[in-house]
Amino acid sequence: MAIVETTIVPLGTATTSISHYVAACHRILQEQHGIAYQLTPMGTIMEGELDVILQTIRKMHEVPFQEGALRVSTTIRIDDRRDKNASMAEKVNAVQEKLTK
Repeated sequence: MAIVETTIVPLGTATTSISHYVAACHRILQEQHGIAYQLTPMGTIMEGELDVILQTIRKMHEVPFQEGALRVSTTIRIDDRRDKNASMAEKVNAVQEKLTK
């Protein structure tokens, strides 16, 4: 299972506000099965099978164009650990445990 962080930024828009683009992208995630996700102030973190996540990001990348953006910049960071299963929650818990020591 992979953990992937993505940021999709529409460029060439009439305003600096992009929350409606983010909401439109998240509608794609709401329809997708097999991906856990977390919206953050600077991007979205997803957990699931890498191929499914990448296909989903591809769909999300198209959303700003459909919403009128003239250019889109998408950044993807992948944490693909294969020696053991890891989840978003486990990664956070590991750090929180160390903070209490």
